[in-house]
Amino acid sequence: MGIVVNCGGNAQGHYIGGENWHIPGAPFVGGIGGFASVFVTASFAYGGTESIAITAGETKNPTKTMPKVVKNVFWRILLFYILSVLLIGLNIPYDYPGLNSKNTRTSPFTLVFQMTGAKAAGSVINAVILTSVLSAGNHALFAGTRLLYTLAMEGHAPKVFGKLNKHQVPWVAVLATGFVSGLCFGSSFIGAGQLWNWLQNLVGVSNQLSWIAIGITSLRFRAAIARQGKTHLLPFKNWTYPFGPWIAVVLNSFLVLIQGWSCFSPKFDGVSFVSFYIELPIMLVMYLGWKLIKRTKFVHLDEMDLETDVHTAEEQVEEEEKGWKAKAKSVFSWLF
Repeated sequence: MGIVVNCGGNAQGHYIGGENWHIPGAPFVGGIGGFASVFVTASFAYGGTESIAITAGETKNPTKTMPKVVKNVFWRILLFYILSVLLIGLNIPYDYPGLNSKNTRTSPFTLVFQMTGAKAAGSVINAVILTSVLSAGNHALFAGTRLLYTLAMEGHAPKVFGKLNKHQVPWVAVLATGFVSGLCFGSSFIGAGQLWNWLQNLVGVSNQLSWIAIGITSLRFRAAIARQGKTHLLPFKNWTYPFGPWIAVVLNSFLVLIQGWSCFSPKFDGVSFVSFYIELPIMLVMYLGWKLIKRTKFVHLDEMDLETDVHTAEEQVEEEEKGWKAKAKSVFSWLF
C-alpha cells in the first residue's frame, strides 16, 4: 500500500517519491538530539524479538525448528519494521498537522490508508492495533512468566514464583506478571500519558541493555566452545559471528549513552534524565551486590560447563518428504 501511494496511487494522483525528505528540517529533525531521542522508542518497539530463544525449551525439535524460526524473524523484522517505517517516512511529512496526537485517525498507518481515499482507514487500523495488542500481550505474559519462573528455580528470585499447579503451570509467576502488566496498561491514562512515556523509556533502555548482555554472552560462549574443542555441539551457527555480537555490544552501548541528549538541551529535564539513565546504576549495583553477597567468581573459558543439559538430537527422526514438495518446502524455509 505504501509503495502504491508513494508512486502516485493516491487520491491526488501525485508522485511523492522522496520529496518529504527535502522539506526544511528533514530528515533529521532537531539535529543530533532529535535523531538520538528516537532510538529508545525504536528499542521499545523491537523488544521481544530476542525472546525466540526462550521458546527453544518448549519446542519439540529445536535443532530443526529454531533455525527456521530465526530466519523467519529476520524477514519479519525487515518487512514489518524497517520497510514499513521507511515507507511511512517517505509518504508522511514530519510536520503533518496533528501527527503528535494520540488518536488512531492521525496514526501514520491510518494516514497512508486515507491517502488512497479509504474512508474506513481508522476502523481498519483499530482492528490491526487490537490484534497486535493481543498478540504482544500474550507474548509478554509468556516471556515474563517463563523468566520469572526460571529465576525462582535458579535462586535468583523468591521461590514462591516457582510454584506449579497440577497442570505444571507456574501460577504464581503468571499472576505476578499479569498484575504488573495490568498496571502498565493503565499507565497511559495517568498524568496525560507522562507515566507511559517514562515506562516506555525504561523498557527501551532495558532492551538495549539486554542486547549488550546477549552480545557479551554470545562472544564468551563461542570462545569457550572453541577453547574446549566442542564446536560440534552447535547444530546452528550464527552467520554474523563474530562481527554481529560486537556490533550489538558497541552500538547499543553507544545508544544507551547518547539517546538522552534531549535531557540536556535546551534545558536540563530531571524526570527524563532519570527515565533514560536510572537503570545503569541499578544494574551496576545489582551486579556488584550479587558478586559481593554470593562471593561468585568470574568463570574462565576453560572452566565453563558446556555439558550439563546439553541438547541431544531426538531418537525418533521424522520421515523426510521427497519430490517437488520437499524442494519447494526447502526453498520456502530458506527464504522465510
